[in-house]
Amino acid sequence: MIWKEKYKIGVPLIDQQHKELFHRVEDFVVILRSDGAWEEKLAKVKSTMEFMKDYVVVHFHDEEEYQKKVDYPGREMHKKIHTDFAAEVLEFARKFSDEGYDEDLVQKFAGKLLAWLINHVAAEDQRIGRWVESLGGEQA
Repeated sequence: MIWKEKYKIGVPLIDQQHKELFHRVEDFVVILRSDGAWEEKLAKVKSTMEFMKDYVVVHFHDEEEYQKKVDYPGREMHKKIHTDFAAEVLEFARKFSDEGYDEDLVQKFAGKLLAWLINHVAAEDQRIGRWVESLGGEQA
């Protein structure tokens, strides 16, 4: 899934973080779909998992702080969505640690990341952008 300008919410820091997420997930999916031995793909799988573990902490914090700053009315629900997704990422990390980087499990992880992009960044986060727009534009 490629980043599109329509995914912007109008907050430079958050938009930049979202662009980075799209870039990382797209690279990850391209590697998974490429020809080549599974062992050759593992480095990308592992680096994507490490990125996501950091991403859910840093990005979600930044986004939630911004929502607080602009008094976003959906803040509590949005935070729960973040908390649930962070738990899922950490559960995948635990499974990878305990069970190894099984190709089926990695494919499930990729599916979860793609669903997150579609359902959250490209849809749910747009509500923040519309809220900011209703306030008269960027509130950074």
